[in-house]
Amino acid sequence: MSPPQNSLLIYRFDPPAFIEYSADFQPIDEIPFPIPPSCGLSNTFPAPLGKVLAIELNCPNGQTVLFLDTESGATTQPVTASDSHFLAWTNDGKAAYLKVDSLGNPNIIRATPEGTQTFIPIPAFTYDLAPKPNSNNEFTFTFSHGLGLGSEIWLAQQDGRIVQQLYADLYNYISFARFSPDGKRIIFIKTPDNQTPFTVGELWVMDADGAHASKLADTDTGHGYAANWSPDGERIALVVRENPENENANQSSDALISNIYVVEVESGKLNQITNFAEGRAEAPFWSLDGNTLAFNVVINGRMNVSIAGVDSVGVGSSTPEIKPLESESTCCPVWMRK
Repeated sequence: MSPPQNSLLIYRFDPPAFIEYSADFQPIDEIPFPIPPSCGLSNTFPAPLGKVLAIELNCPNGQTVLFLDTESGATTQPVTASDSHFLAWTNDGKAAYLKVDSLGNPNIIRATPEGTQTFIPIPAFTYDLAPKPNSNNEFTFTFSHGLGLGSEIWLAQQDGRIVQQLYADLYNYISFARFSPDGKRIIFIKTPDNQTPFTVGELWVMDADGAHASKLADTDTGHGYAANWSPDGERIALVVRENPENENANQSSDALISNIYVVEVESGKLNQITNFAEGRAEAPFWSLDGNTLAFNVVINGRMNVSIAGVDSVGVGSSTPEIKPLESESTCCPVWMRK
């Protein structure tokens, strides 16, 4: 059996298509994908292994998840009777956890591109889910009972039939819990549990059993930018807000100034990757070899995808070169392993 092939995909708005890049970042293929009428592209989520890409859209009837076969270009819609919100892929990439019918009878399901659906018996308040590496039926799920009531992270086993609390915070909204590649630790972001839309929060790390929780760094929160582990589990890439004193940026993302940083897990050392004095850099994603970060950059309302080489970050003293991939407006970088 040949080893999996790695590639980077980004979305180009005009003409609408996903562009695939080679290992040296040359465009090698296009997958046409016009966004359905009246919908907007929210985000994309690659299966950890395989050819399928989950696409989340904002549509008049709520959020909708599609599965795109990146080889054939065919799409399927796993949930048609209600809204659907992407939570996470299973480790084998054969199914995805979705939150469905959020305004009616909310529940969590596991859905396959072929149409199979399985009910997952965890709280309907769940808004974040992260599978444990090397496990088929263990995952964390995070939920809150409402504004001002804090939030909780729980560990589920046997597809949610056995659960235990890992961590609770009465004063913060916890999001983007993510296991380290070896499954031994979990990072998460704390956002103050108040009515401020966008603010500065904290990146925390703890053992997989909830012990030894500690703060790693300040990070932007509220805008939906996850922090992500490097493939070797030694570094974490995150978004840092550069203008925390700006009240306008608390209310509008257009006023945000942010950059990508990398924090070394053991030492806590922060290394700056981008150095934008205006606009914002959004959630960074690691290449599978850990040498490159890809991320959206928004300046003066225009978005494109850029990359930064980070194989020597932490060793040298200069910030890496930032390279836009296309001259047209693009977004949503994903690394595929298929």
